[in-house]
Amino acid sequence: MSAAYELARLRYAALGVDTDAALARLEKIAVSLHCWQGDDVGGFENSGSELGGGLAVTGNYPGKARTADQLRADLDMALSLIPGTHRLNLHACYAEFDGNKVDRNALEPIHFAGWIEWAKSKGVGMDFNPSYFAHPKADDGFTLAHRDAGIRRFWIEHGIACRKVGAAIGESLGSPCVTNFWVPDGFKDTPIDRKAPRERLAQSLDAIFSEPLDPRHNLDAVESKLFGIGSESYVVGSHEFYMGYAISRKKMLCLDAGHFHPTETIADKISSILLWTDRLLLHVSRGVRWDSDHVVVLSDDLEAIAQEAVRGGFIDRIHFGLDFFDASINRIAAWVIGTRSLIKALLLALLEPIDTLRAAELQGDYTTRLALLEELKTLPFGAVWEAYCEKCGVPATNAWLDEVKRYECEVLLKRR
Repeated sequence: MSAAYELARLRYAALGVDTDAALARLEKIAVSLHCWQGDDVGGFENSGSELGGGLAVTGNYPGKARTADQLRADLDMALSLIPGTHRLNLHACYAEFDGNKVDRNALEPIHFAGWIEWAKSKGVGMDFNPSYFAHPKADDGFTLAHRDAGIRRFWIEHGIACRKVGAAIGESLGSPCVTNFWVPDGFKDTPIDRKAPRERLAQSLDAIFSEPLDPRHNLDAVESKLFGIGSESYVVGSHEFYMGYAISRKKMLCLDAGHFHPTETIADKISSILLWTDRLLLHVSRGVRWDSDHVVVLSDDLEAIAQEAVRGGFIDRIHFGLDFFDASINRIAAWVIGTRSLIKALLLALLEPIDTLRAAELQGDYTTRLALLEELKTLPFGAVWEAYCEKCGVPATNAWLDEVKRYECEVLLKRR
């Protein structure tokens, strides 16, 4: 380790923080990288449908992945620049059909064999998501809560198929696959009946989850949203709906940082929810004025999420994933910036003298609590981060950007 790290280690040790132990703990935390950043949520179905579902991708930066092999190569590049061993988060619309396309309600594990083999070769786990958007049967903004029983049945079958895919992924890779359900159903204008769609959604979810699956292979999660494009006035799957559903059905709740009010942070929700559920899924994103899915940066909100996860002793009960998409910048750089930012936030939280801070709080010594939190802001965190990157064999500073620029010139700009 460098002389700078040795000085930083001593500075933190003076406050009772073991930097070596923090780095060892950080190395065990996996972040699930979302495949859809690499191709603007396009997928490989070639259905011709609009993206829909309250989703919008802006920008046209050159080099978008147009095949599964290209997307996997881009992920390889991104992962080579991110410290630690992480995971892949895959959407159902990224199935590979090899000329034998099936509709979404007939998906099978074989359609994701290429992804599973890639994950095996990288030694990483995978998570999975049904795709309830960009499909003719979702054109009116409703799927599992649709008035039409036939359309509901199609999407129920899609959910059942995706759980089986998730279980096959988990079994193949020897790591539980988190299969997360986000459903965009909602109204652009104010509805008269808010109750009936929620009853239909609950019934549809119950049908999807009716078959128990081995939790060693598959973990079910449900995700809420405040509003989306085309569902500004009402989303069926609100936070309250899914919190009640997750607790009553013993499912994992997913909190997406961009799916709440623009001034609302999800950090304060973590300890409340984990009183009642075993596990929690976090989709770390960055909304700017709305659920705009900006690339994650090391912001106060991100630090608050990491602090709550570490201070509460929740790390082993939280699944960390990313959810953003930006086509206005290099897509690989977006992955690297966002993932490294989350890892930095977790490291900052792990470097807090939590026992000292908690003791001061319990004694009513809020002066010491505030003073220590402020002193931490000027400690040499950067040297510890660089030591972690060195330990993991990835560039510590902007050297990673040189690698991305080289890849852009040699690979991305040659794509048509």
